[in-house]
Amino acid sequence: MIIGNFQSLSTNSAKKDALDIIKTGLAAADPSLYLKKIIKNNSLILPHGKINLRKYEKILVVSVGKASHLMARTVDSLICVDGGIIISPTKIKVDAKKFKVITAGHPFPNKNSIAAAKSVVKYISTATTKDLVIFLISGGTSSLVSLPDGITLREKQKTTKLLLQSGASIQEINCVRKHLSKIKGGKLLEHLRSDAVSLVMSDVVGNDMSSIASGMTYCDFTSFSDAKKILKKYHLDRLVPKNVLQHINFGIKGKIDETPKMAKIPNVVIASNDDCLDAMKHRAQNLGYTVKVVKNISSNVIDLSMKLSKIATRKKYCIIFGGESTVVVKGKGKGGRNQELVLRISHNLSKQSKNSTVVSLGTDGIDGNTSCAGAIWQSDKPMNNVTKYLADNNSHDFFKKYGGLIFTGYTGTNLLDVGVVLTK
Repeated sequence: MIIGNFQSLSTNSAKKDALDIIKTGLAAADPSLYLKKIIKNNSLILPHGKINLRKYEKILVVSVGKASHLMARTVDSLICVDGGIIISPTKIKVDAKKFKVITAGHPFPNKNSIAAAKSVVKYISTATTKDLVIFLISGGTSSLVSLPDGITLREKQKTTKLLLQSGASIQEINCVRKHLSKIKGGKLLEHLRSDAVSLVMSDVVGNDMSSIASGMTYCDFTSFSDAKKILKKYHLDRLVPKNVLQHINFGIKGKIDETPKMAKIPNVVIASNDDCLDAMKHRAQNLGYTVKVVKNISSNVIDLSMKLSKIATRKKYCIIFGGESTVVVKGKGKGGRNQELVLRISHNLSKQSKNSTVVSLGTDGIDGNTSCAGAIWQSDKPMNNVTKYLADNNSHDFFKKYGGLIFTGYTGTNLLDVGVVLTK
């Protein structure tokens, strides 16, 4: 989890400090740090109590998400795992033959996502009352494991794309997803006979367990009516495929069962964005900065950039923020929420004649429809035609032309986004 172009971006001390703080946040997103704290002496040490693993005949693992490989590998190194499935958005190599590996679609589900869902259903159905299934859940699961209910894969893909481009929050997006799925919102557990526990790396602001992975191993507190209201809110009710709206209307009329409303197994958040921000705060303080931490960011990049730009800055002052902003995609450009956020904050600060270093990136290493993690910029630098780039949601091409793109590659984790506004 390193910044590949750290040296070339660190052209002055302010940039070096900002990237150093960001790098500390990335390092804190390593799932092995947290799994090693709760798996000790053949036991799972959880907030609700200890689970003695010795009493089970088999320990089976289902690991899904951007951190699936690292999580499965760590668990396998700490306890004797008898078998499992790893579902990842990228191709991975696993030495242990005990794991079946599936590469599936993200951010849009594909045929492999359906195959992955069917494999998980079949696999957990074979577990007996003498076994324990350990679910390892991380960001991207909603897309990687997909089993559409009443609609086709193509209809699910179109609906997902419309939601992602609408500016809807992840909670709203996943509410709709849950009500178009045979396994989300806790439905997957209808196929489970054994004991189970779900260990979760949270990629949702506020750690709402019913939204993480669309509540696949938890339950759901939303309804078909909520899903329809969300589609109407973002004016998508006339844009989504007819079968989508028909399925939701059937649910509202009671012709389709609602999602489960009670959790069947323990779900434990083992790490969140707060862990990254705490590590970044300590690093910034060690570098001599006064620090303000802004947690749980979730608003539109336009509003968020205004808010962060208005926070008072002075010498040796560092604003550290984290969460997941949203973008309403109106243009045809290339970019992501982190790149656009950096561009907007920098533009706002430059108009105020403030000289600050701005950085934001996704801890998964991928921002939007690009191959970079985010961007860095200093607000005293010229910003030619910036409004044109912003109007077309084309932040990536701005940074590609003038410099500032950050590359980490796939990090193998995901604890949302982290950012810094630093005044040297």
